[in-house]
Amino acid sequence: MAMESQPSMWVDVFMQQLTTGLSNGMIIALIAIGYTMVYGIIELINFAHGDLCTLGSFLALTLVGLLGMDAWTGLPGVGGVVLLLVSCALFCASLNWVIDRVFYRPLRQAPKLTLLVSAIGCSFILVNVALFWGGIPMEVFGGGVAAAAPKDFPALVSDENLLGATAKMSFTMSDLLVVCVTLPLMVALTMLIRFTRLGKAMRAVAQNPTAASLMGIDVDRVIGATFLIGGAIGGFASVIYALYNNTISFQMGYRTGMDAFTAAVLGGIGSMPGAVVGGLLIGVARALSDGYIEARWTNSVVFGILILTLVFRPSGLLGAKLRDKV
Repeated sequence: MAMESQPSMWVDVFMQQLTTGLSNGMIIALIAIGYTMVYGIIELINFAHGDLCTLGSFLALTLVGLLGMDAWTGLPGVGGVVLLLVSCALFCASLNWVIDRVFYRPLRQAPKLTLLVSAIGCSFILVNVALFWGGIPMEVFGGGVAAAAPKDFPALVSDENLLGATAKMSFTMSDLLVVCVTLPLMVALTMLIRFTRLGKAMRAVAQNPTAASLMGIDVDRVIGATFLIGGAIGGFASVIYALYNNTISFQMGYRTGMDAFTAAVLGGIGSMPGAVVGGLLIGVARALSDGYIEARWTNSVVFGILILTLVFRPSGLLGAKLRDKV
């Protein structure tokens, strides 16, 4: 009997790790989309994007503390989650647009290395803003006495197993929330890129900014819109991350940003479908490594997969091999 139950137990454990990996992978994919959109337009690795998501999570926690959302239940609780999603999306979109306007737009014609250093500097600025933010004397921030300490994010979404209390694997409301927010966002973004005038302009600028400008497209406006959309997607991701993991910190942007950047490169930098595929692969690889090997080896496993992929397919899984212009 014990021999018969062992394979079933292994299947249950594997399915649980797979579910967790796919949920985290969807969050990584959302953040990776921000990286790949900006790179596709101006060929910039926006290292500040992960830290932008950190500030989105800190805003969400601030709103929870100010409005007492941890006590909201039922329909008000659902409305609170929607309020967090919309507020943080608008905040991150606006902040991302300001970052482009202040840090990147004046350097548009500068060498790529100059722009890259600017992105790294912007990342450090946002990290320090998050550190100061964590010192606000609010109860949700621990009274502000330990600004650098991780912050507990209230469990606004029920952790009840939707498969039933006796089920051997768990699929909670948090997992369902990730799916219900992430998939519609990806579909909507795909529709925007493919079937709207703005999407066509974005594709034209990504292909050849000079030719797009000669055809009457306002390149700076399109780039600004790209930063707005990428920031909004990052804002949604910041709330989903906080609700799913229930812990945030001022340095979380480094970890989430590195995973998202790796996902974007793995899938093919500049390719939105590639960012999604890369995010899901990174999420599953992390979950399986944590479950079957050890958490301390997870980064090695993830980057080992990345290196092997790039050795055999340098442009990434779904990236197009572009011909260099001479």
